[in-house]
Amino acid sequence: MKSIFENTATAFALKTDAELERAYFLFKMISIEPLVKIGTAMTNFAIKAHLPVEGLIRATVFDHFCGGINEKDCMPVVDKLYSKGVSSVLDYSVEGKDSEDPLDDALEMVLKVLDFVKEKEAIPFAVFKPTGYGRISLFKKVNAGKELTEDETAEWGRVVARYDKTCKKAFDLDVALLIDGEESWIQDAADALAEEMMMKYNKKKIVVFNTLQLYRWDRLDYLKKLEQKASKEGFKIGMKLVRGAYMEKENERAIEKGYPTPICGSKQATDENFDMVVAYMMNHLESMAIYMGTHNELSCFKLMELMTQNTIAPNHENIWFGQLYGMSDHISFNLAERGYNVSKYLPFGPVRDVMPYLIRRAEENTSVAGQTSRELTLIKQERKRRKI
Repeated sequence: MKSIFENTATAFALKTDAELERAYFLFKMISIEPLVKIGTAMTNFAIKAHLPVEGLIRATVFDHFCGGINEKDCMPVVDKLYSKGVSSVLDYSVEGKDSEDPLDDALEMVLKVLDFVKEKEAIPFAVFKPTGYGRISLFKKVNAGKELTEDETAEWGRVVARYDKTCKKAFDLDVALLIDGEESWIQDAADALAEEMMMKYNKKKIVVFNTLQLYRWDRLDYLKKLEQKASKEGFKIGMKLVRGAYMEKENERAIEKGYPTPICGSKQATDENFDMVVAYMMNHLESMAIYMGTHNELSCFKLMELMTQNTIAPNHENIWFGQLYGMSDHISFNLAERGYNVSKYLPFGPVRDVMPYLIRRAEENTSVAGQTSRELTLIKQERKRRKI
């Protein structure tokens, strides 16, 4: 089974020679940590100074990792991916703001995407980020259980209303909805909102998916308690499973504030935690749905093996594999070729607004051991196969 991810002809079938060369150049640059730091600083400076760099960014890193500047701009990419059986998740990747206008803009964009998704078989999910719907500082205060002022109480009511409006529309349109994860110091507040939405809209079918970041050692216990609550209250659970995106921030804050880190002590402990949660959800597949967002080949194999052992069809509606656009094509396209449900997270938005997302992608690739070297190895294999 393992050799399926070595098939670079399938993995890069959609890439032209020029696109393959661009991918090689980008991952080569990302593999050099000092270059990433310098490039990040220069890009941030250029954006803030309003220098004319958008064209260069768009032609390189943006077009590799993003679908476009708006939902219609993404459609050529969406259609191309779907021609190989890979679906898309349109992700409006404008990050958290500290004023209300962008929050309402984010809501309107997600509602617009939901309408768009309903018409497109190739886009089975919509997605939003909690801090796209509420100020980070407000989430933090609610998470800490602090008393809100009258104005903050009204503001939190608007956050809840944004959640509900989005989830209701997803429910009415029968479109699945993913809610992204956040840092631990605001995640409890986000979890409570997601649970409220699941309780309301996941009675008969799984519409709302929350996110479990499984580098956190407490997430399996959280899921077990949620399952008890769901069983009692009569709703179903949808979960996107990821390893996590904020490890350095989490550990640094834990040291600074003097509390035990919420992060697993090692990569192995994280992997074991991830595997246990997948196994637990597979044992509750009648009332749970898994969206496994991972670039880890072994995790994909293990889920495939569990499906085989339990005679679960590759295209079972409650099991999805997901990877980020621009990464791990060897996983996505080889799984899709064998009939598994696969989607790519397809970020979009104005180039300047999406830059924080792109910078995080570059930094994560630098810090995740083996990720960039694996991408480069496979690209080199394909270049050799094509004799480029």
